[in-house]
Formats: sequence, C-alpha cells, structure tokens
Amino acid sequence: MATVLIVGGSRGIGLGLVERYAADGWSVHTTTRSGESPGAAVETHRLDVREPDQIADLARSVPVCDVVIHVAGVYQGRSRAEMFAVNVTGAIAVCQALIDGGRVVGKLAILTSQMGARRGRTESLGDYGDSKAALNDEFRRRAPGWGERGVTAAVIHPGWVRTEMGGSSAPLSVEESVDGIVSVMAKLTAQDHGRFLTWDGRDHPW
Repeated sequence: MATVLIVGGSRGIGLGLVERYAADGWSVHTTTRSGESPGAAVETHRLDVREPDQIADLARSVPVCDVVIHVAGVYQGRSRAEMFAVNVTGAIAVCQALIDGGRVVGKLAILTSQMGARRGRTESLGDYGDSKAALNDEFRRRAPGWGERGVTAAVIHPGWVRTEMGGSSAPLSVEESVDGIVSVMAKLTAQDHGRFLTWDGRDHPW
C-alpha cells in the first residue's frame, strides 16, 4: 500500500487531499496544529510548522512516504512576519527535515501561489505574494540537492479555490483542485523536478 503525507490536512485543499487519497486506498498520514484527526482512516500527527521540536518529532514518527504534499499556509489577517514564518521558513524546514530523515522516497510538492510569481518584477507583490515568491526562491535553491537525494519535487499553484482562504467567488471547487493536484502528482517524473506547475499540469512562469 502506497503512503502519502499531507502537511496541513484539517480543512480546505489539505482536507480534500486527505479524503481523496484515503478513498483511493492509500495509507494516509496528515498533520494538524491541534493533533485532532480529520478522519477515522487517517493517521494524524500534531504539527505547528513554526515549532522545530514538532518538526523533528514528525520526521521521526512518520513512515517512509511515496508522496508528500505540503499544504499548510496562512493568508489574510496575519502579520508579514507570521506569513513568512509559516509560508516560507516553516514549509521549507518541514520538507528538509523529512528528506534528511529519509522519509521521502518518491515525490514531494509544496503548494505555492500564482500571487508569488514575480515574472521579472522587482516591486512588492504584497505580504502574501512576497511570502510565496520567497518560498519559490528557496525551493529553487534547494531543489538540486533534493534531487541528488532521489526526491522528485515541484511547487504547485492549486488554482483559485472556493475555500476559507480563496473565498466564495473563486472559480474552482476543492474537488476540482484536488483532482488536478492528484493527477499532477501521479504523472510527476524525474524530468519534472524543480518545476513550477499549476493544478492542471501546466508550467507556470516564475
């Protein structure tokens, strides 16, 4: 049975991925800040990505995973410092700890956003956009080393999705985004390592 870890599976896209992989017969592990399980068929680990001790515990306790998808992030109502602590520092620290601990044997994806695509611009993209641009930069810096460890990694824009973060006017349902992300992960090969992809499998400009 293949194993997947969804980092940030309590709601929205993360919960949708948990439910989809569980329905497809995977062994599903996820993280929530409270440690409460989002479903009976899921193994849940407590994780606040800002807490190094909890990251280390996760890297020790989670089994070897065929797929890891890091979803956890914050958007509105948070300070710039908190956005960077969660969206950049925390996300990279979790992925690096899992790789260093030998917990990723296949594919890894971090959800980013089209709002962090600079496209050559130098001005601020707003606090959230700046945090995702910084995440993309750090991913690109680390991707070569991750590839040498045998991990196929990408960052994925999940689309504008009707979640608490995306709002009710967003064009995509959680199910549509999840279907796309699962398909992208299934098709991901070593040749895709280091790419910025969209939920429907297209290349996105950096």
